[in-house]
Amino acid sequence: MLLEVIACTPEEAAAAERGGADRIEWITDPSVGGVTPDLSLAEQMRRAVSVPIRVMVRPRGGGFVYAEDELEQMRRDIRRIAAAGGLDVVTGVLTPEGTVDQSALAGLLNAGPGLAFTFHRAFDEAGDLPRALDELSVHPQVTDVLTSGGAPAAPEGAAVLAELLRRSAGRPPRILAGAGLTAENLRPFLDAAGADRIHIGSAARIGGASSAPIDPARVREIRGIIADWSAARQ
Repeated sequence: MLLEVIACTPEEAAAAERGGADRIEWITDPSVGGVTPDLSLAEQMRRAVSVPIRVMVRPRGGGFVYAEDELEQMRRDIRRIAAAGGLDVVTGVLTPEGTVDQSALAGLLNAGPGLAFTFHRAFDEAGDLPRALDELSVHPQVTDVLTSGGAPAAPEGAAVLAELLRRSAGRPPRILAGAGLTAENLRPFLDAAGADRIHIGSAARIGGASSAPIDPARVREIRGIIADWSAARQ
């Protein structure tokens, strides 16, 4: 089981790790779903935690079809992340037709050879999720796909997530289930979807508010639910 928690600052990342996070997704501006953070803080982020960190590379909120100047900025950011060391990447690109933009994605991957990539919830806006998963499977660097099963929140997409998990069994990329998961709905979601990699955002924060600080106790509660569910399956 893997628990990934969103953090916007080194202090938040440290709080998430204290609560039991296995990995950090580093972003800024969660109100728009996250954009590229201030990469000058990379060294502070690495010093703050011992768990892996994946950095959002997204130049703006909104859709996931990018102009060439935006793609060039994304490639520059990935090169900076690679140069910093000890970090990986979260990103996603689509064509206007709603398919994975293979050419743009290849350019991003080539900007960070050796880095692991999560293809983020741009995936959920693809017109055909099984096809999109197959398209991503040809890229060994894409190790994870963050998805809610195409629904606004993962609990609503549990059936689709279960099918995606069956489709991806034994091969990368692995499904990372996220969006709308909380301590209250996590256990029934796990029962329905069978996911073993979980991504948490607002649920890790005081009062469940995206602008509030991370509460290690809330992360610890979610970690416990995941551990109990996993143990019951043994």
